[in-house]
Amino acid sequence: MQIIRSVEELKSFRAAASGSVGFVPTMGALHAGHASLIKRARNENDIVIVSAFLNPAQFLPGEDLNSYPKNEAGDIKICESLDVNAFFIPTADEIYSTEEPAIIAPKPISEILEGKTRPGHFDGVLKVLNKLFNLTRPSNVYMGKKDTQQLFIVQKMVKSFFMPINIVPCEIVRESDGLALSSRNAYLDEEGKLMALKLSRSLLNASSLIKKGEISINIVREKMLNVLEPLAVDYIAFVDYKFNEISQIKQGDTIILLAAKVGTTRLIDNIWL
Repeated sequence: MQIIRSVEELKSFRAAASGSVGFVPTMGALHAGHASLIKRARNENDIVIVSAFLNPAQFLPGEDLNSYPKNEAGDIKICESLDVNAFFIPTADEIYSTEEPAIIAPKPISEILEGKTRPGHFDGVLKVLNKLFNLTRPSNVYMGKKDTQQLFIVQKMVKSFFMPINIVPCEIVRESDGLALSSRNAYLDEEGKLMALKLSRSLLNASSLIKKGEISINIVREKMLNVLEPLAVDYIAFVDYKFNEISQIKQGDTIILLAAKVGTTRLIDNIWL
């Protein structure tokens, strides 16, 4: 595996690469969820590139940029074990200059849910991904469904900019108890992890109700809120598979998205029904 730290090194690597390229963009602190993306990329492509870049452009003032989990040695070990061809680990100075063109995430999808709580967050996501996609020129990009809103926004950017890239949505990976894997789970103590299980349990409870024929969003939301007590819930949202807001639930075309705080740690989760 080639460890790459500069843009020029990555350009040289990509120029010499042939065949299909699978790309997995990450912020580092790799876990089994990231590993599942890398494994799929390895199975479906000739070349696999993984990036680990803690992107300052997508963090708002007061967020956890400086305390975000980091484990470069562990990340390298995981990538080596999964037969990654190139692992790109740049600094912010390598990626950004003092005069940057603006990229604005599409509205209204970027202004609701995560975008409402974290205004400008998706602008920063698209800003860095546009750069990484230009550098890696991937055939396929592997992204988790856990960040469903981000997934849809990135798909819109790829389509709008006529990028010859296939965005591959990948299933959420969970602990055996149902907790969705996240680098931010590292902030949770044992009690916090138990409280965090309320997110997945509320979604499973909603799924059970819907399978029994419940189609009222208000009723399902109320039942979810009961399970989530006493967590501070940011939002519970219901959209279809094209990320349009819906007035009632339809099996086979509904996504429930959820954000809540466990102590000071903000977590997200969702379920596709």
